[in-house]
Amino acid sequence: MSDRLDGEKSEKVAWRTPRWLRGPRPEAVPGLIGTAGAAVGLLNLVAGVFPRFRHSRVHALAEVLPGAVSPLAAAASIVVGILLLLLAHGLKRRKRRAWGAAVALLPVGIAAQLVYRHSVFGAVLSTALLGFLVWHRKEFAALPDPRSRWKALANFVVLGGASFAIGMVIVSSHPGKTVGSPSFLQRAEHVLFGLFGFEGPIGYTNQVDYTVGYSLGALGLLTVATTAYLAFRPEHPAARLTDEDEQRLRELLARHGSRDSLGYFALRRDKGAVFSPSGKAAVCYRVISGVMLASGDPIGDVEAWPGAIERFMEEARAHSWTPAVTGCSETGGQVWTRETGMDALELGDEAIVDVADFTLSGRAMRNVRQMVKRIERNGYHTRVRRVADLEPEELARIQKAADAWRDTDTERGFSMALGRIDAVADGDAVIATAHLPAAEGEEPGPYGDLKAMQHFVPWGDDGISLELMRRDRGADPGMNELLIVAALQAAPDLKIKQVSLNFAVFRSSLERGEKLGAGPVLRIWRGTLIFLSRWYQIESLYKFNDKFQPRWEPRFVVFRNSRDIPRIGLATLQAEGYLELRLPRPLRRRPAEPRPCAHDTGTVRATQAVEPAA
Repeated sequence: MSDRLDGEKSEKVAWRTPRWLRGPRPEAVPGLIGTAGAAVGLLNLVAGVFPRFRHSRVHALAEVLPGAVSPLAAAASIVVGILLLLLAHGLKRRKRRAWGAAVALLPVGIAAQLVYRHSVFGAVLSTALLGFLVWHRKEFAALPDPRSRWKALANFVVLGGASFAIGMVIVSSHPGKTVGSPSFLQRAEHVLFGLFGFEGPIGYTNQVDYTVGYSLGALGLLTVATTAYLAFRPEHPAARLTDEDEQRLRELLARHGSRDSLGYFALRRDKGAVFSPSGKAAVCYRVISGVMLASGDPIGDVEAWPGAIERFMEEARAHSWTPAVTGCSETGGQVWTRETGMDALELGDEAIVDVADFTLSGRAMRNVRQMVKRIERNGYHTRVRRVADLEPEELARIQKAADAWRDTDTERGFSMALGRIDAVADGDAVIATAHLPAAEGEEPGPYGDLKAMQHFVPWGDDGISLELMRRDRGADPGMNELLIVAALQAAPDLKIKQVSLNFAVFRSSLERGEKLGAGPVLRIWRGTLIFLSRWYQIESLYKFNDKFQPRWEPRFVVFRNSRDIPRIGLATLQAEGYLELRLPRPLRRRPAEPRPCAHDTGTVRATQAVEPAA
């Protein structure tokens, strides 16, 4: 009873205490420091670039960071300002290295205040800021992100362009002290020479040439130094699935794989895995643009999910990544939101066909039935087999055909794609193929009589999940319908009871929006989705899946707060292959695989062109 009273009393006192007396919340400190760092960095940059600004009414504000009266002070002001702007995002994300760099810069600023500007007030404020950083040093403990060398090239291009632009402003900001009237090309030439440490064609009076020269040289040195650091810093590899992790995941899938149709996609080799303390559950993820993106439900025993989710969140906090989950089931979404306090939003629905209930009879299946019969009359036939039952030569031919029939330069798929066809590691997967023998007197194609293929991965002991659809563009329309029907009809012989088809994004919105009585907001949203379907197959996939009369299972995206949704959406587009941020092809490094794969080919689910109904 006394504990309860004490708690109530403390809550009452905290409620009565004014908010401004309680100070900022601990989790808000990095954000405040990052914002402050960006603001004073910008002030410092402007103070170093514009000579009049240093003697204007806001001179007192510019004094907070190192100012510029002499040429060296001007160069220091510009460099420190740019570095603070670059470090602001890292400070907001609680990065330890960003904190260390800021702490190292502030003494330089303090020295500049005292030596060049004799500003005791500015030095005191800088010292106070340094003390604030040191006092809250425990808030900045986030580990570095996975690194890639392309950031060095991106830094050189972006920072080099910014340095050139700032240099043009510096060269042009002394009109009264310039010898003659230099043209734009002469000013650009002077900036380029100055960035490399040489004198340009423009002359100045009153020793302004020293100020301009030091400033341009500092910008060039900063660009080269930061690029070299990013290019030659030790490699920190991105998350990859190790042999041990894959073996542990396969053991979990053998016991609990039938619970989630997306479970087998956890075996993608570009994912990392975190396991629960008991080892009975795991969460698989990728880190993209600072987002720690998990897909599907956790693997393993449901009772052990909280332990795996806790480890996932700990990893996200340790690196200051944004945690998110895409494509989890309703049960998975409930566990995620309960254990983490995050929110969930319905993303779409997964089409699942129960083999026992599937039939081509009836009015609802009329279009599919007619299409399949027409294709069969044209001479096509199908074969449905386990991957382990294919001869190596035939499997290699199917792999080459799948690669050649891919309609995009980059592979697509993440949450519902495996990324390979491997007879050794994934022998229980199923391949459905469509064949058309060459007519008499015709030469067979480069892949024989093969015209289309589909790849299904295991879903427990009695299910399969579609992850790849490819076809020859010269084949008759309806190849995908033909192979899905063939797989469903062959399923009983393979002891398969359920088949998971494509994922339809925002299916419920499309369905409800076209019904009588739908509200204006829902109709506008449906119209927007139909418009986006011109580029992303939203409506067409829903209509295609609906042909087979499936049952729809909702899938959700789990996120921490609403402001993270745009960032999570961007990371998801990158993961699924719809948005590519990478080096030009000649400069691209080949990604390292943890081990060779017997048969590797790209896969995509729910991204292939869906043929219109005939």
